[in-house]
Amino acid sequence: MHKKVFLLVLLSWLLSVQLVKAQDSFTQEDRERLIRLETTLKVFMDQVDKRFEQIAKRFEQVDKRFAELREDINKRFEQVDKRFEQMMTFLWILTAIFTTLVAVVIGFAYWDRRTIIKRAKEETIEQLEREGKLKDLIDALRELAREDSRLAEILRYYRLL
Repeated sequence: MHKKVFLLVLLSWLLSVQLVKAQDSFTQEDRERLIRLETTLKVFMDQVDKRFEQIAKRFEQVDKRFAELREDINKRFEQVDKRFEQMMTFLWILTAIFTTLVAVVIGFAYWDRRTIIKRAKEETIEQLEREGKLKDLIDALRELAREDSRLAEILRYYRLL
């Protein structure tokens, strides 16, 4: 049993020496590795930061382009609205001109009809007076009015003498 205890103590001592040796195994080479790892990590972080800055710049450029496009689209809409208003104004002017022309043509036709009817009536009466039996009757009455004063008054009243 003594042997067993001795072996156990020896084994535990060997293990503890290994553990102490394992803990002290941080050598100069490990330190250099850590330094290289830190510098590599720092370079990597700097590159990542630069790329994020580039991405941010690109986003700003894209935002600027969108803003310019929005402004261009707004200008185009304003131009289209202005053109539409001009077209509507032009259509109103054409409508007013057409309405005026129609009113003038209708007025002229009405005036022309009245003038033609009046002139035709006068010409018909003149023709009847010149050539018709009415003319002969009026001439006969005028001859008779030279002798009859009462008939002369009546013819003067109706402006036939």
